[in-house]
Amino acid sequence: MIENVIEFKNVIKTYKLYKNDKRRFLAIFIKGIPYKEKKAVNNVSFDIKRGESVALFGKNGAGKSTILKMITGVTFPTTGEINVNGRVSALLELTSGFDPEFTGRENIYLKGRILGLKEEEIEELEPTIVEFAELEEYIDQPVRTYSSGMKARLGFSVNVNIEPEILIVDEALSVGDEEFKKKCKRKINELVEKDNVTLLFVTHSTSVAKEFCKRGIVMKKGKMLCDTDIDEAIAKYKESIK
Repeated sequence: MIENVIEFKNVIKTYKLYKNDKRRFLAIFIKGIPYKEKKAVNNVSFDIKRGESVALFGKNGAGKSTILKMITGVTFPTTGEINVNGRVSALLELTSGFDPEFTGRENIYLKGRILGLKEEEIEELEPTIVEFAELEEYIDQPVRTYSSGMKARLGFSVNVNIEPEILIVDEALSVGDEEFKKKCKRKINELVEKDNVTLLFVTHSTSVAKEFCKRGIVMKKGKMLCDTDIDEAIAKYKESIK
């Protein structure tokens, strides 16, 4: 039996929406501050097996980002159960975790530690990460001197080269020039096909999703509309945004 690496069981995530920041702050200390409840994710269940490539579709506000945050442990469900089995690498905020005063090379070690790698593991991966990022002599310059594209290249390179078991990609393939974008796509395909990495691909681009995924989950206003093969999911998504 193929192992499930991501399991959502009747997951609900409710946010409290206050009228302004002052009320939100007061609610920390005082009970009874009025608020509205918003179910960002409403009773969602699905399983993703090891080695599967799944696209997650939905308009802004559909619940996609909340699902990703719960998978990566940034936030937690209000009710329901989530199980994640494997090292997660998330291409969401590519430059998060970088210290602008550190060099690119120093930030490789910093980000590696944040992602749970041991020092010797980072040392082994460092040459591959440096080569993939194509920053040349800038790798030993402070990250504050980098352009946004250079920082994104470094972030992408770290995340795809740490030998992830679960790779989450959220519109991260806009990194760099066309040649570098192709290189990024090849790397993701390589991870999925050769290393049996599980891919959760979040995008508005149905054509790009079809390049990588055979299955699609469509979200709308926090609820799951369908979980089916990629062609049917794309059709359902297009219908949902009309």
